[in-house]
Amino acid sequence: MIRDAAEADLPAILAITNDAIANTTAIWTYAPTTLEVRTAWWTERVAGGFPVLVAAEGDTVLGFASYGPFRPSDGYLHTVESSIYIAESARGRGLGRALVAALLSRAAAQGKHVMIAGVEASNTASLRLHAGLGFVETGRLLQVGRKFDRWLDLVLMQRMLA
Repeated sequence: MIRDAAEADLPAILAITNDAIANTTAIWTYAPTTLEVRTAWWTERVAGGFPVLVAAEGDTVLGFASYGPFRPSDGYLHTVESSIYIAESARGRGLGRALVAALLSRAAAQGKHVMIAGVEASNTASLRLHAGLGFVETGRLLQVGRKFDRWLDLVLMQRMLA
C-alpha cells in the first residue's frame, strides 16, 4: 500500500535512510542521520506542500519517496526533484516503481512540469526503474561525488509531466 507518511513512520524512514547511507551510493553522505533531522525534513516537506509517501505492508514501512524543489530560484517552481529509498529486504518487489508512479501523479496534480532524478551511475536498478517510467537521461556529471574511496558519477534524468 502506498500512502502519505505519518510522524509515526519516521523511525522506519530513518532506518531506511541510515542503511542507504551506510551501505549504498544512493545517498552521498558519510555519517548516519538522526530522528530529529528526519523529523525536520518531513515537517518542512509537508508544510511546503510536497508529498512524503511510504510503501507499507500493514504497519511495516518498506520504502519511502518524496520530491521537493529542484533549485530555490523562482524560475524553477515548476520543476521538482525526486528521491526514493527501499529497505534492503524489500528491494525487487516493485515498490520503487509504485512509489515513483505515485510521485509522478502527485506532481502532475500539483501542476508541476518536470520531475528530475539524480542517480549514481552504477545504480543500474534505479536507472532502469526511472527509464521504465518515462524518464530520459539528460546529463552525466563525471566524478562529482566521492564515497567508499571511489569517485561517483551522477546521471541526471527527467520526465516531462505536462
